[in-house]
Amino acid sequence: MERSNDKKDQIILQQLDLIRSMTERDLRRMGTDFWGQPQVPASEEKKTSEKAPSQGGGAPTQAQSTAKEEVPPPERIEDLLAELDGYIGLEVVKKEVRSLVNLVRVHQMRRENQLPVTELSLHMVFSGNPGTGKTTVARLMARIYHSLGILSKGQLVEVDRSGLVAGYVGQTALKTAKVVEQALGGVLFIDEAYALLGSGDNDFGQEAIDTILKAMEDHRDDLVVIVAGYDELMEGFIHSNPGLESRFNRFLHFADYSTQELAEIFRGLCKKGCYTLDDEAEALVRQLILRENSSGTSFGNARGVRNIFEKILVCQANRLAAMEQADRQALMAILPEDVRAAARESGTDLGALPAEPTP
Repeated sequence: MERSNDKKDQIILQQLDLIRSMTERDLRRMGTDFWGQPQVPASEEKKTSEKAPSQGGGAPTQAQSTAKEEVPPPERIEDLLAELDGYIGLEVVKKEVRSLVNLVRVHQMRRENQLPVTELSLHMVFSGNPGTGKTTVARLMARIYHSLGILSKGQLVEVDRSGLVAGYVGQTALKTAKVVEQALGGVLFIDEAYALLGSGDNDFGQEAIDTILKAMEDHRDDLVVIVAGYDELMEGFIHSNPGLESRFNRFLHFADYSTQELAEIFRGLCKKGCYTLDDEAEALVRQLILRENSSGTSFGNARGVRNIFEKILVCQANRLAAMEQADRQALMAILPEDVRAAARESGTDLGALPAEPTP
């Protein structure tokens, strides 16, 4: 009898390791994509990783230098706009992006017909709370500008203050210049850009700003800069410097998601990861999102949904590991008890929800 129990325990432990490894693999493949974009095959992921530009202040690797000239062909603008339309929410942003695309197209047609044109400033300010899609849209804008022939490569290089500012005199300009070099031909995306406005004589954030402004002038034909962060702080950042005010005149506000949109994001994560929800589990997920989104703490919009999703998968894995055998259907199913278990671990009471606001 003891030998039988030992064998059963061994099987359970093996299943637990298998389920956890599968869950971790699925989450890694999803990355930070909250909007359910198609997965890239493993072979393509390898090619992409070899060609991707280095982000931050580090120097390009040998593989990146070798693939430096292998620029992907421009995508069809119709396909990119269709991808934009497929994003959940972002209605105001979608409208603004389409208007910008139309403006650029007409500008190019006027130039082709030898008509006078005004210089377009394509640098942008993205404002809004975390998890509202700013980085995702910035990445798409790089591809759109490449498709329209404005940018030669269409890559996105994402940095924050730490990737631009050094600790000693003269180093910040060099560090920032390296990042700019990586971004040439594409979009330089600076998250929480207002953090560059440091305080004190020993802060070198202004040196980074000056270097970026000079690069925007020197490379105006093949570099677009997008700065992002909270609404009020971004407004203060832009108005802190006449050079910033003159170069950034396109503002896109990313509104918080509604409960319905957050639930749709969760369903998209399930679809992408090959997970299924019955009606009761889906209703509980919606309630959990509503509770955590109104808790008074920073929920993080789509990032908050992603955190809920990961917690539910952990609870599902713990439940499945206790089974003697889990078939394909069981591995895909998220059950109400998984959602309730995730809620308990988060300290959320699903039995005392506030009334859901009317859309």
